[in-house]
Amino acid sequence: MEKRTYLKEVAALFLRIGATAFGGPAAYIAIMQRETVRNRRWLDEQQFLDFNGVTNLIPGPNATEMALWLGLVRAGWLGYAAAGLLFILPAMLATLALAWVYVAYGSLSQVGWVLYGVKPIVIAIIIQALWDLGRKAVKGWLTAMVGIAVITFYLLGFNEVALLFAGAGIVLLFQGGRQLLKASPSAMLVMPLLKVPLSMLSAGVIPFSQITLFLTMLKIGSVIYGSGYVLLAFFNSEFVIRLGWLTHQQLLDAIAVGQITPGPVASSATFIGYLMGGLPSALLATLAFLLPSFFFVALLSRILPWLRKSWWSAAFLDGVNVASLGLMLGVTWQLGRVGVVDWFIILLTIIALFLVFRSKVNSAWLILGGGLLGITYKLVLG
Repeated sequence: MEKRTYLKEVAALFLRIGATAFGGPAAYIAIMQRETVRNRRWLDEQQFLDFNGVTNLIPGPNATEMALWLGLVRAGWLGYAAAGLLFILPAMLATLALAWVYVAYGSLSQVGWVLYGVKPIVIAIIIQALWDLGRKAVKGWLTAMVGIAVITFYLLGFNEVALLFAGAGIVLLFQGGRQLLKASPSAMLVMPLLKVPLSMLSAGVIPFSQITLFLTMLKIGSVIYGSGYVLLAFFNSEFVIRLGWLTHQQLLDAIAVGQITPGPVASSATFIGYLMGGLPSALLATLAFLLPSFFFVALLSRILPWLRKSWWSAAFLDGVNVASLGLMLGVTWQLGRVGVVDWFIILLTIIALFLVFRSKVNSAWLILGGGLLGITYKLVLG
């Protein structure tokens, strides 16, 4: 009976997060932290930090991987499946609707303004999560300096994965001695993937097939790291240059859909699949893009407890954790520069910060409230 209750709890939470969460992976993870750690106490800050750090080291959309992990922690393997699928579902349905409009009318102009009031709420939620997680992740001067360095180099344009491994390596070096400063096996495996191009030289348009679509999305889902801008590069390499199935404008519209719909970045894959071959191809593309994440999280669930038992792997994980938070803070700064643009948004951000720190109000209500206020402001004052 208790397991069924937990499963229903997981299903309801991740369906709601998937339907209301905007702002990219940093925002989604912040909302998950608020709901599962701060509000519901499913796990503690250290457990959340550990898996957030590890998901940054594996390919795939981090927010989806965090949803899978949290579902597994709360309700076992059924919770794992329910959390992942229901987190994805709202974005997929919204994307299918937008893709139909796009195919029918040729564009998605004047849609992005609906997020005007949501951005400051998202920024406030991320700041609250960073405060909670940062107090656990920063364990002394060393981790504090690593976090500051990661933020600085991220804003200067350095690669996210390289910064994660560098942060982890520095903490490991200082805690364990110079004899441990050797190339990390995992880094040796991952870093070449960042250098290998996903496409060969373009040989003209290749005829569309669902098998090629599935294998291409599976390949991208198996090696993708970083933000939506990184995903743009991967999709461009495959679908515009190598296969010739999309134009640059269609690709930009696909990424835009990922930004204006709730839920994970997989919605861009859904959109591309729909453009290629309607509903069947949309479902196939989404499945292929997300399959690697389901596999990687299932594998990690077996080895993560072991990582905390060894001092050297625990030190490495501490470095990854603080570096991950540094990246989140860097993303928050970038979101703030783009999203906090006038007096109304500044005021809304201040109110949102007060609410997220002083109450346990549901994140969905905050986001919906911000959206309604933003729409009202645009309609009244333009």
